[in-house]
Amino acid sequence: KTTIVHQHRFTTFIFIVGFVEVLLFYLFKMGKNRTRKVGITGKYGTRYGATLRKLLRKVEVSQHATYRCTFCGKDSVKRTNTGIWSCKSCKKVVAGGAYSLSTASAVTVRSTIARLRKIQSESA
Repeated sequence: KTTIVHQHRFTTFIFIVGFVEVLLFYLFKMGKNRTRKVGITGKYGTRYGATLRKLLRKVEVSQHATYRCTFCGKDSVKRTNTGIWSCKSCKKVVAGGAYSLSTASAVTVRSTIARLRKIQSESA
C-alpha cells in the first residue's frame, strides 16, 4: 500500500511540474510575440477593421515618440496634452501638432517665411 501512495504522489508531482512548465512557456514565449504584427494597436483586438487600426498605429506611435528639442538638442520632447509638447531636459514648452511635434503645413509655412525673408534681405 505504501508504494501505491508514493506512486500517486509522484504522478501528482509530475503533473504539477508539467502544468507549471506549460504555464511558463505561454507566459514567456508566447506572451513576448503577442502583438508582433499589430504593435500598439493590439489593445483594440479585432475591432474597428485592419485598415483603421493601421492608420491609428501610425498616429499613436508618433504621438508617444520622443522628439529632438530645438533649444537644447536632446531627444527629450514628449507630448503632454493635445498640441502641447514639453522638453524634459530644458523644461521648454512648445505648441505643435496634435500627434507629432511639427505638422507638414507648419514645415511649409516655416520654409516659405525663410524664403521670403531671404528675398527681402537681398532686395534691401
